[in-house]
Amino acid sequence: MASVQSFVQNYGYFALIVLSVVESACAPIPSEVTFGFAGALCTTAVLGHAQFSLWAVIVIGTLGSVVGSIIAYEVGRTLGRTVVDRWGKWILLTHHDLDAAERWFDKYGNISVLIGRILPVVRSAISVPAGIAEMRRGPFILLTALGSLIWVSLLTGLGYAAGTNWPRVSHDAHVFQTPMIIILVVLIAAFFWHRIRTVRRHNAR
Repeated sequence: MASVQSFVQNYGYFALIVLSVVESACAPIPSEVTFGFAGALCTTAVLGHAQFSLWAVIVIGTLGSVVGSIIAYEVGRTLGRTVVDRWGKWILLTHHDLDAAERWFDKYGNISVLIGRILPVVRSAISVPAGIAEMRRGPFILLTALGSLIWVSLLTGLGYAAGTNWPRVSHDAHVFQTPMIIILVVLIAAFFWHRIRTVRRHNAR
């Protein structure tokens, strides 16, 4: 968290562009810290002067998120089935999974992308399965932009409202994240155990 904040403070808008693009391309960078801190820097309370414009942060964050999401989407669309053909058993995916993903996105793709873009963790990962399922590019980009706008605006606004209280808010958020991370790790472990059994059954047929 401290390294992200230092990067944002030292490199300004350039840092926001880089972090938003990379985070939305599936890198584990906490956007909550990036845009919460940027929102606090839109006030005069932290540095004694406003480093950022509130609207500029929102626009840059949204555009960067869309660019990163498109990169992840195109990777999924271009390499998805090839990767499964070559390394499916190692990454616990089968063509049956890809077919199921396509059916899911045919029915619920729009709402999945929109809601996924405003959920922590999910927002960074939703683009790849959307690409693998070959969701139409137009709706994907539009819904990604809308979801990203909501998410970035919310985080930036919260940081702006926190102002001088940002260190406390950041600390409280970090404390709150700890049990959430533990729960997430348990869920991921359970998911992989289930996937291993499913793939083994599928390959045994």
